[in-house]
Amino acid sequence: MIQQAATTPETFGPVLLQIVLAIAIAVGLILLSNLLGQRVAKRSSFSHTPYECGLPMTGNPHPRFGVKFFLTAMLFILFDIEVVFLFPMATVYRALLAAGIPILAPVLFFLAVLGVGLIYEIRKGALKWEGR
Repeated sequence: MIQQAATTPETFGPVLLQIVLAIAIAVGLILLSNLLGQRVAKRSSFSHTPYECGLPMTGNPHPRFGVKFFLTAMLFILFDIEVVFLFPMATVYRALLAAGIPILAPVLFFLAVLGVGLIYEIRKGALKWEGR
């Protein structure tokens, strides 16, 4: 069987250190950006001045994207997250079998649900990209 580690305050030290470091880096970068960042006198003139690349801006700074773009992006994220769930199962497969934990049936069920979802999306036409 798999043994659980004892939870003592010493075991949370690295996690606490990582949280403190992440907050310190985020606050430090925001302060550094405010101290060293470019200052703009008028907010309305900002859209007409070159800022990052030195070239004047052309076109609309906020283009509109079609719903199809967001649907494709959401489907990509959805199936990408499922790969993230499958990878740990594949890496600890032998360890789970050695511990007597059956994993093949849950993995196959998970893949079947993914397959049904993908077939549904294909039949609904979510993956067809029509040009303008």
